[in-house]
Amino acid sequence: MDAAEFEAVGLYDPKQVDAPQRLQFLEWLASQGATLEQMVHAAREGSLVGLAGDIALRPIPHLTLEDLAGRVGLPAEQIREISVAAGLPPGSPNEPAFTDGDAEMFRAFGTGAALFGGAAPAKRFARTLGSALGQIAEAAVALYLATAEAPLVASKASELALAQQNLRGIQSLDAVHVLMRLLLRAHLASAIRRQRRARREQSIDTLHLTVGFVDLVGFTTLSRRMTSCQLAEVIDRFEESAHDVVAVRDGRLVKLIGDEVMFVSVDASAACDIALTLLERFENDQQVTPRGALASGELLFRGGDYYGPIVNLAARLADLAVPHELLVTPAVAAQVPAQGLRFEPAGKRMLKGFDEAVAVLTVGRA
Repeated sequence: MDAAEFEAVGLYDPKQVDAPQRLQFLEWLASQGATLEQMVHAAREGSLVGLAGDIALRPIPHLTLEDLAGRVGLPAEQIREISVAAGLPPGSPNEPAFTDGDAEMFRAFGTGAALFGGAAPAKRFARTLGSALGQIAEAAVALYLATAEAPLVASKASELALAQQNLRGIQSLDAVHVLMRLLLRAHLASAIRRQRRARREQSIDTLHLTVGFVDLVGFTTLSRRMTSCQLAEVIDRFEESAHDVVAVRDGRLVKLIGDEVMFVSVDASAACDIALTLLERFENDQQVTPRGALASGELLFRGGDYYGPIVNLAARLADLAVPHELLVTPAVAAQVPAQGLRFEPAGKRMLKGFDEAVAVLTVGRA
């Protein structure tokens, strides 16, 4: 490709002041395997700077749904269902939407379906996997934009510099793959250990755990008065504290829901310590005030999350706690040794969804 070809399709204007830099950028894109048609399409979509990264990230789809089904030996409808379960659009049946890598992926799902008892369990796992990877992908994009692209934009970097940085970001995924593989094995070991400690009477559906919720009172009102940067700073502090505190005390951070964290622990004492530490971390904060609640019992576990009356109980109690207060059920207090913590009766509370008043206690450091 040369300047005349770029000019003919409207990608290059030799009369522009930055024409030499533009030509250098387009020639670099061509050296990375971009076709003229791809460049024109990307320019029309406003994504020309990211084109080289897009090419490196994922090959051009060339397999239709029927092509893929024939290659991997799975019904087309099952492939479509797995795609949707994983959070990916299945595409038009008659247009290429899949790559050779997708074929390898769906073969793996077929193997998993055979191992775990059919398509339904495989689809449930696909939902969990797709949800987790979707969050990882969004976090990776946000991290790149904030730390790698924003400084270049602020310095008025050239298109070529931005495109090369984008490509480097995509190429760094090779290291992420290694990291994810090793982290998954470490987390599997922790999950198996937790499951073995928490199972009672050989149940395959429930675990005996203490579940906790901690949220930030006044966060919704505060968020309306904050800039996006200020809001991000508060969220980052809360999330970082939650991750660190839960991990150090051998709990598991189940999920972050905006201004609220949900965690579980096999050890009720550790769960109390986690919640109290989170409250203490924000004790002198002028912007937000935390509160929380804990409940212990049999929790239904599915897809990396926990459900059931005990979870609902902890969540309802957290909604009733006042700022800097930690409410717990008698079942939690009964599992905690006397030393180190102080439990005080706090009466009975009527909770939404519960027919009878629930006895509660407050807990603090002794």
